[in-house]
Amino acid sequence: MQLARPDEWYRTQNMGDGVTYIYEQYMPPFFRCNMFHVRGSERDMLVDSGSGVVPLRDWVAVLNGRPLVAVASHTHFDHIGCQFQFEERLVHVAEADIMANPTRENTLIEDYVTAAEDLFTKLPPNGFDPATYSIPAAPATATLQDGDLIDLGDRTFAVIHTPGHSPGGIALWEEATGVLIAGDIVYDGELVEDTYHSDMDDYIASMKRLLDIPAKIVHGGHFDSFDGDRMREIITEWLREKGAL
Repeated sequence: MQLARPDEWYRTQNMGDGVTYIYEQYMPPFFRCNMFHVRGSERDMLVDSGSGVVPLRDWVAVLNGRPLVAVASHTHFDHIGCQFQFEERLVHVAEADIMANPTRENTLIEDYVTAAEDLFTKLPPNGFDPATYSIPAAPATATLQDGDLIDLGDRTFAVIHTPGHSPGGIALWEEATGVLIAGDIVYDGELVEDTYHSDMDDYIASMKRLLDIPAKIVHGGHFDSFDGDRMREIITEWLREKGAL
């Protein structure tokens, strides 16, 4: 498989509302974590940091030059690979230990990272060995709980605890703009409900809670962003399939 150049690994897209979408272009959508940079007047926010196979901050200019808080929507390998590159790191208290002490098992590497050709369409610049791939430790500088606010100066995001996919999953809600950054609890693709620490009762409760959020735009952890009507369609259909609506 061909090796990618480091300068071509990441791509960015302006999503409006001061949100920049960052992605690893040589990973398929199921594995490709959606990273979102939000510009604030006093500091910026990065939600999730990808697989870590190429240093994120080295190649994405928007992440440098201003105060920035790196928030983990949860602690699976495809979302926290570069958290260690940032000085201020936030995660829900229920998954703080995983981010501080990541293993191949507790970050799902052992379950999902089996062959390079499944994970990439071009290999990372230094190659890739599934057997030795791991996530660097990145202890949280502070932990989050439901209802906490992340203040960027001129804009504020509320933390919504959304357990189900994982126990410390969170979504971030900005009421003023209708922007919801949803992590992996809901996106427009195949949802993962059966990890070692998934819980179906929690998942159903989280989906019902999100159903009441008047989101205008939803940035999920994978696949394309979508509007609030589509979010309600996805959640309603999912709940009906589970016999929960």
